[in-house]
Amino acid sequence: MTALDFIAQTRAAISTITEPDLEAADLTNCDREPIHIPEAIQPYGVLLVLSQPDWIITQASQNTDIYLGQSVESLLGQPLSVLLKDVQIQQITNCLQEDFDTVNPLRFEITVGETVQLFSAVIHRSERAVVLELEPGEVPTSVSFFDFYSLVKRPVSRLQKTQTLSELCQVAVEELKQITGFDRVMVYRFSEDGAGSVIAEAKLETLEPFLGLHYPPTDIPKQAKYLYLLNLLRLIPDATYTPVPLVSTDGTAAPLDMSLANLRSVSPLHTEYLTNMGVRASMSISLICDRKLWGLIACHHNSPRKLSYEVRTVCEFLGQVIALELTSRQDSEDADYKIRIKTIQAEFITALTASETLLQGLTQNAEQLMALTSSAGVAYCEKSSITLFGHTPTKPDISKLMQWLEAQFDQGMVYQTGALSQVYPAANKFENGVSGLMALAISKVQQIYILWFRPEVVQTVNWAGNPVKSAETDEDGQLRISPRQSFKLWKETVRQRSLPWKPCETEAAIELRSAIIGLVLKKADELAQVNTELERSNVELDAFAYVASHDLKEPLRGIHNYSSFLIEDYGEQLGEDGSSKLQTLMRLTQRMEDLINSLLHYSRLGRAELLLEPVDLNDLVNGAIDVLKMSKSEPVSFEVPLPLPVVMCDRTQVTELFTNLLSNAIKYNTRDEKRIEIGFLGPNVTDIKIPMGITHSIFYVKDNGIGIREKHLDAVFRIFKRLHAAGSYGGGTGAGLTIVKKIVERHGGQVWVDSVYGEGSTFYFTLENSANE
Repeated sequence: MTALDFIAQTRAAISTITEPDLEAADLTNCDREPIHIPEAIQPYGVLLVLSQPDWIITQASQNTDIYLGQSVESLLGQPLSVLLKDVQIQQITNCLQEDFDTVNPLRFEITVGETVQLFSAVIHRSERAVVLELEPGEVPTSVSFFDFYSLVKRPVSRLQKTQTLSELCQVAVEELKQITGFDRVMVYRFSEDGAGSVIAEAKLETLEPFLGLHYPPTDIPKQAKYLYLLNLLRLIPDATYTPVPLVSTDGTAAPLDMSLANLRSVSPLHTEYLTNMGVRASMSISLICDRKLWGLIACHHNSPRKLSYEVRTVCEFLGQVIALELTSRQDSEDADYKIRIKTIQAEFITALTASETLLQGLTQNAEQLMALTSSAGVAYCEKSSITLFGHTPTKPDISKLMQWLEAQFDQGMVYQTGALSQVYPAANKFENGVSGLMALAISKVQQIYILWFRPEVVQTVNWAGNPVKSAETDEDGQLRISPRQSFKLWKETVRQRSLPWKPCETEAAIELRSAIIGLVLKKADELAQVNTELERSNVELDAFAYVASHDLKEPLRGIHNYSSFLIEDYGEQLGEDGSSKLQTLMRLTQRMEDLINSLLHYSRLGRAELLLEPVDLNDLVNGAIDVLKMSKSEPVSFEVPLPLPVVMCDRTQVTELFTNLLSNAIKYNTRDEKRIEIGFLGPNVTDIKIPMGITHSIFYVKDNGIGIREKHLDAVFRIFKRLHAAGSYGGGTGAGLTIVKKIVERHGGQVWVDSVYGEGSTFYFTLENSANE
C-alpha cells in the first residue's frame, strides 16, 4: 500500500460521518455561519466549476487573469479546452472514474501569455458539478516515492518508539515543525464538551508558551469541526488575505458547496481570531480516532507561509500515522488499570455464580463494586427497592433521579456525566457533594439499574484568555459574538465537576452487564431443566395423590366399616374394653382419611391455575363470616374498621384463605367475648414489623385468642405441624395455615404472624400479584 493509498482509505472511512444538526443545537452566530458556502476562495490559486459532459466553465474565481492570463468574463460559458489540451481534459475524465485521493494532484502545464506555467490540479465533485482547483507550482516534476519515503522515514520511526501519549504528541510536534518550518506546532485535544487544550508544543524560544492552556468550545464551532472531519488538512498561507469571490454564468444559482475545496475561503471570524493571536499563517491537521475528531495538530507562523501540495500530503500522512498511534498509547497507559478492572470483574462473576440473587452477588463486596469504576458510592435499584453503599444521594433523591434517567437510556445502556448538576439541576441539592454519575441499565423491563457516584473535585483551569466571548453590535445594529481579543493566562476555579469517566471504566460497566445477562441466561437454562423435572415429578405426584385419595381411602373405609360392624354384632361379647378399642380404631381411620384429604387438597392447590378477576373483599369476607356464623354456635364479634378494597385475585382461593384464618381465630380462643378484626394497612406503616421488600397493601386478621409463643411463630405454617394435642381446640389436621401460606404465595405475596402469648395473634399477608383497582 502506498502512502496515498493509506490516506485514501482513511478519507473513505470518514466519508460516512453525518453532518451535525446545527439547528438543534444552542447556537451562537459562529455556529450559524455557513462556512461551507463562502462563495469565495483564498487567493493562492484558481477555482473552476465545470459542467458535464460538455466541460463548460460555469463558475470561476475572479483572479483568473492573475494566474491564467484570461479574465473571468472571457472564461465563463466557454469549454475547458480554451485552457487545457485534449490530453489534459482526458486525464481529468479518467480521474473522475477513480478515487480522487489516488490521483490528486495532477500536473498540468498551461500556457499563460507567452510562457508555460506549471500547476498542481486537484479535482473533486460537488453535487453534480466538477470542481477543478489550480495552484501554481515551482518544481517541474512531482515528488517520487523515494522522496516521500525520505521525508516520512525519520518521523514515523521516532513516533513508533514512543511509550506514552504525551511522548508521542511531543515527538509529533517536533517532527512536523522540522518538516513545515512553522514557528509553532501544537497538539490540540478536544474534551467531551468540545473544549480544547494544548497538550504538546514545539515553538521558537521567543514565543509565549501555550502548553497547558485551555480553549472554550466556542473557539471552534460545530460546523468547523465537521469540516475538519472531511478535510484532513487545512492551510491558510496568509490570514490577512482578501477573499476572491466566485463568479457564475447564472447569478441565481445556489451557492457552491465547498466543503472539500482546498482553496475555500475561511470564516472572517476565524481570520480575525488568528489576527488577534498575532498569527499570519496557519495549518491544521485532523487527528481522527474511531471516526471522531480527537484533536488537531495546529501550526502557526508569524509571517505568511505557503507549503507545496507534496509537503502538505506528507503532513496529512503523518497525521494519520499519529492518529493510529494515539489509540495504542491511550490503551497502553491504562493497561495496569484495565488488568485490575478485569480482576474485579472475574471476582464478580465468581460471586454472582455462587449467589442466590443478583443483589447478593453484587453487593456482598460493595467496595469492589465501587472499585470497578473508581467510584465513591454505588446504588443498586430494582423496581422501587434501592440499596446504597458509600457516599451517595439519599434514597428519595435517587428515586427522583431514576425517573429522569429512564429517558437518558434511549441511546444505550450506559449514561455518564462528570457534571450532573448541569444536566439535572436537582443534583445541586444532593448530599455528599455528588457531581459524577455513571448509570448502567441491567434490564429496563425488570427495572434493574446500577448507579455509580463520584464526588466533586474542585479544579483550577488555565485558559488562554477569558473563555467567555464578548458581544458587540454590528453595522446593522445586531448583536454578534466577536473573537476574543486577549489570550493571556486566565485562571478559573471549576466546581460541581467530578473526575472524568475513562473509556475503560465505561467498558467495564458494559462488560459487567454482559456477564450478568450471561449468568441470568445460564440460570434460566438450569431453571428450565428443573421445571422439566418438576413437571415430571408433578405427574408422578398427581398419580400418587390419586392413589392416596382412592386406593388408600378404600381400605380405610373398610376398616372403619368393619369396626362398626364388630361393635354392632359382637359388642356384648367384646365387652366395654373391646368396644372402646374398636371405637379408637374408627377415630384413627377417620383422622387418617382427613389427613389424606388435606394432603391431596394442598398438592392440587399449588398446581391449579389462578382465575384472576376483580373481587370486592368486603363481599368476600362477609360471605365467609356468614358461613362461619351458621356453623359456630358461640358468639363472635367481627369488626372491619375500614372498607376493604377491590383486588384482582382468585375468588375461590382467597375465600378459603380468609375462612381458614377466621376459623382458626375462633377455634383458638377461650374468651367469653371473642373479637376478630379484619382490615388492611398501607405499605408505609411504621408501628408493626414488616418483612423487607413489602411494597403493597397489607391485609390482616387479628384476634384476642390464646396467642402463640415466640419460639413457635415460624413453625405454625408447616404442614401437619400442631402446637396442641390432636383433640384440643376442636381437633384439625394442622394443614389450614399451610394452605393459607400456599394461597398467599400463589398470589405473589408474603404471610407472617405477630403474637403475644395469652393475649392474641395477628396474621398479616399481602397479595402483590393482585394490583388494587
